Amino acid sequence: MKRLSLPVVAALVLTACATSPLGRQQFLFLPAAEMDQMGATAYNEMKEQQPTVTGTAESRYVECVAEAIVAVVDSDQQWEVTVFEDDSANAFALPGGKIGVHTGLLKVADNQDQLAAVIGHEVGHVLAQHSNERMSIQYATQTGTQLVAALAGGDSAEKQTLMGLLGVGAQYGVQLPFSRKHEAEADVIGLDLMAEAGFDPRQSVNLWQNMAANSGGSPPEFLSTHPSNQTRIEGLQARIPEAMPLYQQAQSAGRTPNCG
Repeated sequence: MKRLSLPVVAALVLTACATSPLGRQQFLFLPAAEMDQMGATAYNEMKEQQPTVTGTAESRYVECVAEAIVAVVDSDQQWEVTVFEDDSANAFALPGGKIGVHTGLLKVADNQDQLAAVIGHEVGHVLAQHSNERMSIQYATQTGTQLVAALAGGDSAEKQTLMGLLGVGAQYGVQLPFSRKHEAEADVIGLDLMAEAGFDPRQSVNLWQNMAANSGGSPPEFLSTHPSNQTRIEGLQARIPEAMPLYQQAQSAGRTPNCG
């Protein structure tokens, strides 16, 4: 990687300053179009390499919940939803409007509200441009075109890092404290999204209680990019009083999802 002079670095910092949906200052160096292209590239590769579920009651259920969530996003972005045949209790969302849900998550999320909590959280990462923020810090001296080329190429250490920075797969050693901030921020955004869509935000706490029960011994919080289940539950509980009026307004407006 080329080294940049201090004046150039200073100019990049000034031109790349942004603010997250919750008012936090961010450094976003990469163009949104490049991030969308990388998200689409990673998503298409996953669909080619992993089995998916389509045309079933299960896939329609996931699509119903996801569509209700993205319907309240203030954007013209078109979203694509894919259910992956994978036993892990996981989901993700990528720049460019790409959502993936693993079938294993449906064994932990007991109802549509709990599934909405996860999808809302993942969409929150995209709305707050967290992957752009992580990549900007890691790859500020490379062009977006080079990053796309690395992502589209064969397996390499750089490609694996890029997949992790996009939010596909856990990566240790990449801005750990900062990533915890992203998780907490996505929790808040996701809670508001699910409430605005007409899903009960109180179910987010039940979801993470289920996650804790099914974690099988997760690593200590200081080793993980994710907050501990208890920390996450406490943060959500503190936010619920603000989310409940959004939920009640959604119900009054007729937003009452019935995904089955």
